[in-house]
Amino acid sequence: MSTPPATASSADLDTLLEVAEEAARAAAAELTSRAGDLSALRVLTKSTDTDPVSEADVAAEEAVRAVLARRVPDDGIVGEEGDDVLGTTGRRWIVDPLDGTVNYLYGIPQWCVSVACEGLVGVVYDPSRDELWAGAADGRATVDGRQLPPFVAPAGGLGHALIATGFGYDAEVRVAQAEILSRLLPQVRDIRRAGAAALDMCWTAAGRADAYFEFGVKAWDTAAGEVIARSVGLEVATLHGHGALPDGKMIAPPELLQELLVIVGPQE
Repeated sequence: MSTPPATASSADLDTLLEVAEEAARAAAAELTSRAGDLSALRVLTKSTDTDPVSEADVAAEEAVRAVLARRVPDDGIVGEEGDDVLGTTGRRWIVDPLDGTVNYLYGIPQWCVSVACEGLVGVVYDPSRDELWAGAADGRATVDGRQLPPFVAPAGGLGHALIATGFGYDAEVRVAQAEILSRLLPQVRDIRRAGAAALDMCWTAAGRADAYFEFGVKAWDTAAGEVIARSVGLEVATLHGHGALPDGKMIAPPELLQELLVIVGPQE
């Protein structure tokens, strides 16, 4: 299981939430200003030739870093598109300036900005729906300022559960993920793959899915979503890589967690 969240006073958490929201909205402004002319964006690739990063990703992260440099200049930063910054306060910000880059480049309205102060607060902003998801280590979890209710597992157990997941870019990893889906799909209500891990986690916290798992996600994909998920009573587990699969994450209600871990884990 993942480590327990850090602690801070309510006043500190309020301030950090304000910073995270400001940073996320600043990044979203950069992204939405470029969204109408996606063909004009300069696009490079990262892990494989189907794993893109655009100039919009970079501009969005620069916007986040500018807010953090002004509001919390002594904090550390880990971002998907920029160099790590060592801080002196013991706090570390984990930033995904554009989660769902492929969706963004295809004009699919399922992408977001994810900004977390590790273990303390997390904000995920979905510009397409103008939904702001936020969570804090004191148990707050909101969407647009409205408190999310405690998560309720499906009454029918795993067979009635809608599961969110995602796929990697490497072909060998996808083969292994397909094998997991072949085991999982007959045992659940259905599976959804929307293409933005942070939103998958927020939507699960809100009951739009019953659990989420994905191999190959990084800290910037999940740090904000983990805070929000814990705050509604979901458990966060680390998935240990096996075979071609790298490590990953799962969020699920306690009633479903162990059963899901058995299915998606290595098979004897």
